[in-house]
Amino acid sequence: MTRTRVDAMTDPTGTAPRRYFVDAGGRRVLIGLTPEETFEFERLDSGEAQAASDGRGLRPDAGERRRLELYEKHEGAWKAWMAQSRTERPSEFNLY
Repeated sequence: MTRTRVDAMTDPTGTAPRRYFVDAGGRRVLIGLTPEETFEFERLDSGEAQAASDGRGLRPDAGERRRLELYEKHEGAWKAWMAQSRTERPSEFNLY
């Protein structure tokens, strides 16, 4: 991961929430997803998409399966990024 991308994800003054980064085009993108996948995930995760389902909850429909697939992809990338960022901390950093 490039330094610029890491900075965009962790910069407290940036415009993206922590699980997002701002790509070269200025778009807010979930870590591990493409801009298109981020848009798709947010649409599927919205209340609007959930309201369109039949609500029986017997089996996830195609939209819910896709939302879970995208979430798992994002979550895996997020965990990897967190592990990497922990190893990149200065060794002299100490909270005690």
